[in-house]
Amino acid sequence: MDAITIQILRNKIASLVDEMHYHFYRSGYSTIIRESRDFSCVILDRTGRLIVAPPMFFHAPVYRYLVGRILDLYGDDIHEGDVFVSNHPYEGGLPHVSDMAFVAPVFADGKIVAFSGTIAHKADVGGTNPGSTSANATEMYHEGVLVPPIKICDSGRYLPDIERLILANSRQPLLVRGDMGAQIAVTQMGAERVQELCQRFTAAVLCDAFAAILHGAAEELRGAIARLPEGVSSASGLIDNDGVDIDKPVKLAVTITIKDGLAIFDFSNSDPQARGPINLRPSMVEACVFYSLIGSLGPRLHFNDGMRDCVKLIFRDKTVTNASAPAPVSNYQQVNLKLVDVILEAMAKFNPARANAHGGSSSALLIAWAKGRPGQSNMQYEIVGSAYGGGQGHDGASCTASHLSNLHVTPIEILESEYPCRIRRFDIVPDSGGAGTWRGGLSFQREYELLEDAMVIRRFDKAKYPPSGIEGGQNGGGGRFVIRLGTKDETETRASGRYEMKAGDRFLLQSAGGGGFGDPQARDIEAVRRDVDEFYVSREAAKAVYGKEV
Repeated sequence: MDAITIQILRNKIASLVDEMHYHFYRSGYSTIIRESRDFSCVILDRTGRLIVAPPMFFHAPVYRYLVGRILDLYGDDIHEGDVFVSNHPYEGGLPHVSDMAFVAPVFADGKIVAFSGTIAHKADVGGTNPGSTSANATEMYHEGVLVPPIKICDSGRYLPDIERLILANSRQPLLVRGDMGAQIAVTQMGAERVQELCQRFTAAVLCDAFAAILHGAAEELRGAIARLPEGVSSASGLIDNDGVDIDKPVKLAVTITIKDGLAIFDFSNSDPQARGPINLRPSMVEACVFYSLIGSLGPRLHFNDGMRDCVKLIFRDKTVTNASAPAPVSNYQQVNLKLVDVILEAMAKFNPARANAHGGSSSALLIAWAKGRPGQSNMQYEIVGSAYGGGQGHDGASCTASHLSNLHVTPIEILESEYPCRIRRFDIVPDSGGAGTWRGGLSFQREYELLEDAMVIRRFDKAKYPPSGIEGGQNGGGGRFVIRLGTKDETETRASGRYEMKAGDRFLLQSAGGGGFGDPQARDIEAVRRDVDEFYVSREAAKAVYGKEV
């Protein structure tokens, strides 16, 4: 095919993904969708291979597993107008039970030429806890109803019994129904737009363009890997705990081999699968691998499933990086972010110019209110941002979702208008960025006051083992969660957990700051002065840690 047509169709698919994304968050019912934007929209080829990566990067490798399973299960029993649904971490490859996927085939000339797909977090799909996300589940059945890949639309006919079954297991059926309706509509819209492209360019041209886009990504990555020095590099890191055995850390480990133009990632030395919900399925490990590999090689590489030809992953069965059912998985994201730190640390040997200190850990807060505000949901769910580590030539970004997710922090105005809570403070934490020639990003803290009784679930990491600095840089500040502020029962919690609280109780959450890069004493004095002026660094730390009088 000619390069111009390939590029036109690549841009058409990228624009369509953006269009799907926009319509979904504008149509979402829950704050999870319309504020946090915890979802992804994609277009896939006829075998389920991703063409253009979505903003929510860690969903990207999931679709191939899901579509592959749908093709295995249904074979020739897939028709125009079908829509499939699943949230199963093991049979569908989904990140955790709260993430629900919808997939629709695209037909042209009587044959499948592509798939349209979406994945989105649901407000509640049952399980032990409201919100279905648990800090201490010990099996996946604690985390919610499990939906293997099945049809929810059959040849254009909606199957309401499937919806009824899902909603019967939800504490928030109105929110879940609204988000499901928006998600199905966006998935179908994606399929319709691809059919329009087939009519304009022909199905054969579209399929050839997809193949060329996938092949091009593979060739670009293969060339980038070939420019790396051959060798072996290993790294490991510790998760604070699994949420159940809170005094026992969990090790993540990788050995990377670069040889003959191939990158091999071996996770066999990671700890056995955990009792608590911090286990990963291979789809999540793949997301960490490709994100870290592209980040280490340079930003001009664009991920799609063609890149799989250049990378080999090795797992050991029943480990935290390759868990087997019924191991729980709902706390997967904090593990993803730690695994990215570990992979980037190992990759630094091959391309030191792209080395980066460890970052913070985006985490989650869920408040199940006794009643809630009239006309609003009583389920408050938030993604809590963090910070990046410093790197060669740059400070780490502050107060943001880190690495894989690209999620949004819910605004105070939304929280206070929709839920019975008051935000008493929301600010950066001075000195929380690891000191270095290039400083780590700063974390933020929020203090909440509960205006009615509630159950609070906090999931976080990097409190016991804060983000590491490299090349002489210092560690970032650790995550914190302090409950019942200002009372005789004030407690700084040791790990993720579930807490019953009363009206009038206050709590403070603080995310982790990024690690520093390089010797702090070598930091430019003007950079230190600017940090002090911005209240990023205290005057005491400027003198004691950076050796600068400002």
